[in-house]
Amino acid sequence: MNIILFYIIIFAILLGLEFVYFRIADKFNIIDQPNDRSSHQAITLRGGGIIFYVSIIIFFIISNLTYPYFFVGLTMISLISFADDLKPQSRLVRLLVHLTAIVLLFVQWNCIQWQWYYILFALVFCAGIINAYNFMDGINGITGFYSIVMLSALWYVNNFVTVNFVQNSLIYCLMLSIAVFGIFNFRKNAKCFAGDIGSISMAFILIFLLGLLIVKTHNISYIMLLSIYGVDAILTIIHRIILKENIFKPHRLHIYQMLTNEKKIPHLLVSTIYAVLQSIIIFGLLFFSNYALIYSVIVIILLSITYYILIKIMWRM
Repeated sequence: MNIILFYIIIFAILLGLEFVYFRIADKFNIIDQPNDRSSHQAITLRGGGIIFYVSIIIFFIISNLTYPYFFVGLTMISLISFADDLKPQSRLVRLLVHLTAIVLLFVQWNCIQWQWYYILFALVFCAGIINAYNFMDGINGITGFYSIVMLSALWYVNNFVTVNFVQNSLIYCLMLSIAVFGIFNFRKNAKCFAGDIGSISMAFILIFLLGLLIVKTHNISYIMLLSIYGVDAILTIIHRIILKENIFKPHRLHIYQMLTNEKKIPHLLVSTIYAVLQSIIIFGLLFFSNYALIYSVIVIILLSITYYILIKIMWRM
């Protein structure tokens, strides 16, 4: 079968399944009810990001069950996330499922033999990325735009920078699922939100891909593909600690939240700014690959200064 036709068929299947989910969500009232901490005002379907997980099911089938430990871990973390979308689950249960799923990633990466302190650090780090990605999913378009930028960079590296570290079909299937999701979310009045199942499953998939790349190349600087989200999430936590807030409770202190809620900048514009800035950083990382560590440190410092300035400006207004 022609490869283009093959992926058109996959896109059509994903689109059809998204419509099926919308019918189910309507019937069982799976909605996002806005509150005083929300960045939206209208009642919207929740969990549209389930299509990300569905795309990996399709990849798993067409690739003859490639990456089985990753798939089992993703299934576990997707199920608990969807359950949390339906009804808040125990924090402890969610944590145990997340950690178990991450351990399965280590097995898939062939890194389970690492020293215990490396594994402990990696567990905390990966869990932190998953939660940060979830926290950053608060406005229309941001998860989709940002994820497309990351996947595009991973595809480029996979095909033009290093020996293939992952099957391209995984990236293609995931990109198609984002395109389907984007039809209903990349708009002023979104028809659906990703939900925890969307943002958390996407984070898990991207961590898997980044881990494969870093293990293959031994180049930790590729973590800069997450630099915009990372700096915003980490510095927001520090900011909330300074304010003596409970960091586990919902809030509106991320830069993107302040821009949309306080400054009234359109969601899609803010999402685009995040995606463009991350694209520029990735381009620089590839261009200055011989000085990746120095480049990474400079970028993190500049992002941190920018974050501080923006917080100061917005808190004065």
